[in-house]
Amino acid sequence: MADAFFTCRKNVLLAKSTSTQIEGVFAASRGKSVPEEQEALLQQWLEEGAENLPASESAPAVGKVSVTLTSDWLEGSELLMTSLSDLNSAPEVTWCAGQQLTDLHSLASAELQDHAETDLAKLPAEETVAGAGSAPWAAAVPQTDHQVAGSATIDIEVPNEDPAVLAWSLVRDAETVPTEPPAWPVQDMVQFCPLPTEVPYHEILWRDWEDLSVQPCVLEQVSQNTPLFEFRVMSYNILAQDLVEQGRDLYLHCHPDILNWNYRLPNLLQEIQHWDPDVLCLQEVQENHYWEQLEPTFKEMGFACFYKRRTGTKTDGCAVCYKNNRFQLISLSPVEYFRPGLDILNRDNVGLVLLLQPLLPEGLDLKAVSPLCVANTHVLFNPRRGDIKLAQMALLLAEIDKMAKTTKGSYYPVILCGDLNSVPDSPLYKLIRNGELSYHGMPAWKVSGQEDFSKQLYSPKLLAPLWPSSLGITEYCQYVTLCQPKKLGRHKYSRDFLLQFRFCDVACERPPQLVLLEGVTDAKPGINGRFFNLSSGIIQHGLNLTSVYSHFLPQRGRSEVTTMPMGLGATVDYIFYSAEPVENGNRGGECRRLYQDGALKLLGRLSLLSEDVLLLANGLPNPFCSSDHLCLLASFGLEISSL
Repeated sequence: MADAFFTCRKNVLLAKSTSTQIEGVFAASRGKSVPEEQEALLQQWLEEGAENLPASESAPAVGKVSVTLTSDWLEGSELLMTSLSDLNSAPEVTWCAGQQLTDLHSLASAELQDHAETDLAKLPAEETVAGAGSAPWAAAVPQTDHQVAGSATIDIEVPNEDPAVLAWSLVRDAETVPTEPPAWPVQDMVQFCPLPTEVPYHEILWRDWEDLSVQPCVLEQVSQNTPLFEFRVMSYNILAQDLVEQGRDLYLHCHPDILNWNYRLPNLLQEIQHWDPDVLCLQEVQENHYWEQLEPTFKEMGFACFYKRRTGTKTDGCAVCYKNNRFQLISLSPVEYFRPGLDILNRDNVGLVLLLQPLLPEGLDLKAVSPLCVANTHVLFNPRRGDIKLAQMALLLAEIDKMAKTTKGSYYPVILCGDLNSVPDSPLYKLIRNGELSYHGMPAWKVSGQEDFSKQLYSPKLLAPLWPSSLGITEYCQYVTLCQPKKLGRHKYSRDFLLQFRFCDVACERPPQLVLLEGVTDAKPGINGRFFNLSSGIIQHGLNLTSVYSHFLPQRGRSEVTTMPMGLGATVDYIFYSAEPVENGNRGGECRRLYQDGALKLLGRLSLLSEDVLLLANGLPNPFCSSDHLCLLASFGLEISSL
């Protein structure tokens, strides 16, 4: 912040004189003699500044000059997490600069000091510095050395400067100095500009908490006195530092200091601690940072943590943490998408699937709550390789199917978090939400919807089957070994015999007049059948997942954004959760499936931002948001039933 004050004062000098005069003034402040013309110029500036001051204010002594700072000057992510009403009603924070001013006088020349003291004595006793009026500090890097969350005082160091500079800094609001926003060297992309001086950061990046507990389905449960186990889930891609160093060209709009891990880590931890999630799903977690810094800190916050590094030479991975006093681990399954010898699964992405048992508070001994399946993943980024994305997602869904399936064939509630590198309503998104995707003949780039390669001369298309049968995954995203229990006395058929019918649609349809013969005609093709048509070109699953977010901001009429690569906003991060499908007439495979809350209810969510809003804040990362992604946060309620 001290650097920001210095920048503001220097800008005033730059607007008032030539570069030669400015160098002379700053040389004088270091103790050198002042030429007569520069001395006259300083005297003129002081007189003009004194004329602009209100005449009704009294003049204090030089050593008693004080500056009143409101809480709008608080820096860091805590500012974003404080309501505007709290900011308006917060007590003012006063800083007395008598000692610093004395140091300034001692460094200046005696002749210059006499002139400065004479005019400074005419200044008002207090000058309120508004956050919106301090233009240059928004583009400067905040200094966090003396920053204390929730503190009532701010320790600010004042650089040794000329008293004339200090005088003009107090009256700079009387005259606005227009500045040209610098153009950042991002070729053929949206240019980032410094934050407009009128709007402080905390108002631009404001994120509201949306209370969804007033929905009819939730109110019905409340009216029936059905208790809910409430918990919060956060999904956050925190941007691995190694990826920052490898892709510096992606962050040319950022000041180098805010990309430093020692600056970003406290911001990320403060943000997580403020929202206080019960389940935390992180992506792009660098391995050495996890073991040395993140895991010890999370354990102090009451989390139990599990981590899976990407395979190969990659240094980052995924982590899932949960509060020890809210959940207990039942089972854990790391998922590696790399399979040697398979071109469609030759990338190093990973996932984590956990089955957690909610812990009920004391006094509910005769109550029970269903286990919860939590999955976290980071899917391949490459927009051209939609085939790999689909295969990775099929593997994850198969693992969730294995973990969440009950002994009766139904599913425990599921929450799927992650960076899927796919936009809303893309084919991959539709697979997760609608439970079905017809992919045969689809261009590979179209799966994620990240970029449009339709104008290219050649675009590879997806062909069925998407993966070989040796993978052991059916096109219903289930493990072959688990999709049907073995029955004694059934006839055995060889693989070669079954492959004769792989391209025959009639072989996958049960004739309506077929006589039922035990062990011969009782195998009905389907999700629980024995025969699987690997060449149908359709992927399905039966988890019934829907998104926490609607991906649209009705108040602004714009799309939600979770990341901004190269200045272009997009939604690629999601939280999906189990819901009950609603019949909506003649629903085809391409129609959007409708859902309503079931045993797992969505109670609230943290609103997202639009692209234009993030552009005003200089994109992502910025001094307040230390990742190139926004965090996602949702509150759920799980029905508690009687034993």
